[in-house]
Amino acid sequence: MEEGGKQLCEAAKNGDAEKLKTLIDSGADVSYFDGEGLTPLMHAAQLGHAAAVKALLEAGAPWNALNPSNISAGDLAMNAGHEEAYELLLNAGIQAELVLGTIARRENNNGEWNDDYLEDRVSFSEDKLMDAENKAVMMAWENPLMEAHAKAVCSNGGHILNIGFGMGLVDTAIQKYSPASHTIVEAHPNVFQRMLDDGWDKKENVTIICGRWQDVVHELPTFDGIFFDTYGEYYDDLREFHQQLPVLLKPGGIYSFFNGLCGGLKMDGDLHNWWYYDYT
Repeated sequence: MEEGGKQLCEAAKNGDAEKLKTLIDSGADVSYFDGEGLTPLMHAAQLGHAAAVKALLEAGAPWNALNPSNISAGDLAMNAGHEEAYELLLNAGIQAELVLGTIARRENNNGEWNDDYLEDRVSFSEDKLMDAENKAVMMAWENPLMEAHAKAVCSNGGHILNIGFGMGLVDTAIQKYSPASHTIVEAHPNVFQRMLDDGWDKKENVTIICGRWQDVVHELPTFDGIFFDTYGEYYDDLREFHQQLPVLLKPGGIYSFFNGLCGGLKMDGDLHNWWYYDYT
């Protein structure tokens, strides 16, 4: 088994997708970590071998595995500027979130919002926000995606609303456009405290609301741009939020979201086309 893992890593370094498929078919472990603490997928991503990345992902290689420095394959691809490999890994992460969201919805049959995430502590590092089970809530390599969302919702200028702060990636991007007002709704108390520690409450155009959007949505004014990206919520929550848009979003306003509504879409093209809405 170990020998097969070593051969996988070597084939991944060489970008030999056909060799990878042969090794995988023979039972080689795609989740193998070599002496450097890297998986075959990490090697392929770091060197920009997109075909090898694709072959490994299709074989079930863990896209979110971390090396000893807490670096993922996506981080490696992004840091090295390998756009095609990065896009493949980003798609894998999005698809995994959608599938997990579907499973969670089916398990939660009582129809009530799950407060477990809000009751758990979360931890921050320089490039990640992790929940109590050490699962990534947000990772820094999502930043280009958040930059694109911010550009969309700020295209009309004016007043902007973001539901879900996380690491603050999208809010930092929104601030670059100097909106007239920037309202942030964040439900997790630890994240809210981190926002205060980082001085978000001191920014002149920022208003922070600590609480679940479900509890405050009817008190909010109207906005020119809205972004929605929550953790631990799925289809029903997003659908409920969409029902508030006719009241929240001004005519001609821009709405963008990242969540589990579109699980049936094939996501191998431009990731942003189906997230941007001009609600008129």
